[in-house]
Amino acid sequence: MSEIVITTLAARPEYLERMYEFADAWPAFMHNDPIGNAFMGQVPRHFPDQCVVATEDGELIAHGRSIPFVFPDEHRTELPTGGWDRVLHWGFMDLRNGREPNVSSALEILIRPTHLGRGLSHEMLQAMRAAVKAKGHTALFAPVRPNGKTDAQLPMTEYIKQVREDGLPMDPWLRVHVKAGGTIVQVAPRSMVIAGSLAEWREWTSLPFDTTGDVIVPKALVPVHVDVEHDHAVYVEPNVWIRHDL
Repeated sequence: MSEIVITTLAARPEYLERMYEFADAWPAFMHNDPIGNAFMGQVPRHFPDQCVVATEDGELIAHGRSIPFVFPDEHRTELPTGGWDRVLHWGFMDLRNGREPNVSSALEILIRPTHLGRGLSHEMLQAMRAAVKAKGHTALFAPVRPNGKTDAQLPMTEYIKQVREDGLPMDPWLRVHVKAGGTIVQVAPRSMVIAGSLAEWREWTSLPFDTTGDVIVPKALVPVHVDVEHDHAVYVEPNVWIRHDL
């Protein structure tokens, strides 16, 4: 049986250019977050020692990215309500200013579709925790996208209260983190903000977007707010902050 090898990207830099061999599972509209588009591609190049890759027989089957940042300090007393977008901004601002990070945030763990269901997400998270701990960081945070949430009208604050009989979260991704020792801290109510014209939203979703009000979009965690008169729609995605003490 072939062996799955998980290392940091710094240890296997030849996989840097191969990280886009397979697509993520995000819906099309999610690829239009301006913060993510500006920064995510730079993460592996600047922080390869805390990005992780998994291979099997030389084939890239999973990768994960995380970013270091300073927390807390006098200006950052709480985890940001801006979640994923904001922590990306913090990380690159700290890099630009030459600050010495003391914690990190997971950003993404992506599994090749053919290898889902093999427990890789848990192994990748453990590898990321180890990589961050090796840098002397005290915690790994994660603004988790609970993609098991199918009721867009249900507030995220209520969704995270849903647990199984064993007390673990109903949501698969939240459960992976909690089983790995993570603690749910709070909701990040505006973790990603995606705005576009109505024509752009029609292109992203194949929906009409012809009525002012809230629109339910498949795989969106909350409704999209539509304003026909002003020709725009805005999606404000809540994520869930989880803390892994290292």
